[in-house]
Amino acid sequence: MNIKTTVPHPATINKHNFNCPHCGAHSDQTWFKLAADPIPNKNTPLVPGEKLIEIIQSDKEMGSKLQNKLLKLADRINDKLVFLEDVKGGVYLYNNIYNLNLSKCYSCKKISVWVHDELLFPQKEYIIPPNKDLPQDILNDYEEASSILAKSPRGAAALLRLAIQKLCMHLGQPGKHLNSDIAALVKEGLNTQVKEALDIVRVIGNNAVHPGQIDLQDNDETAKSLFGLVNIISEKMITEPKHVKSMFDNLPDNAKNQIKKRDEK
Repeated sequence: MNIKTTVPHPATINKHNFNCPHCGAHSDQTWFKLAADPIPNKNTPLVPGEKLIEIIQSDKEMGSKLQNKLLKLADRINDKLVFLEDVKGGVYLYNNIYNLNLSKCYSCKKISVWVHDELLFPQKEYIIPPNKDLPQDILNDYEEASSILAKSPRGAAALLRLAIQKLCMHLGQPGKHLNSDIAALVKEGLNTQVKEALDIVRVIGNNAVHPGQIDLQDNDETAKSLFGLVNIISEKMITEPKHVKSMFDNLPDNAKNQIKKRDEK
């Protein structure tokens, strides 16, 4: 079961559903315990290089089915993502591995790696999944902020401040001084709650890079709350106008012409 939500469900070792560290969806997770087989004959872990791939491609005695399977496996390994591969047969003697576990997302099918109770891979966790309508450059800042939150709440807050500055530029403001951009948007009729949300992210982001009264190192909950505010801001400033315009564009032409004539009066 996959549930899209704006309520934060942080990834944790003690639950079967949370916001996926890969795709951000609030989704069921399948947990895997691990076992280890020793690599025989003093071999090293399989990391297919160009030479091995060339050997597979040039082996004329290998059947095409096996060749394609091995090349596909090599590609998956070289993608540097953790994945599961069913293997028939195998040995019966193995070693249990403790404090190393995997979770698999029902939504995106990707694997996350855990050491004890800490997420090791991927090195990002969406506190709140980002608004899908965020422009890509702003989404990149959001994702980077999410990836460093645990280690640097101050850095995350500074990146989110940069994200809303870019958002103001996306809405036609110069982008040189965030305070001035917000003031200009207020004159254009900006929603009071959105203005306050912008100022919260602006002030806390400023405090993150300049000495101030807000110590984010001792209060990372404040930094976490900024992710939700960025989504609120983008929802009001991008998503809602987009939906309204789409519905208006679908009105019959005669109705839109009547509205145009009314407004011209």
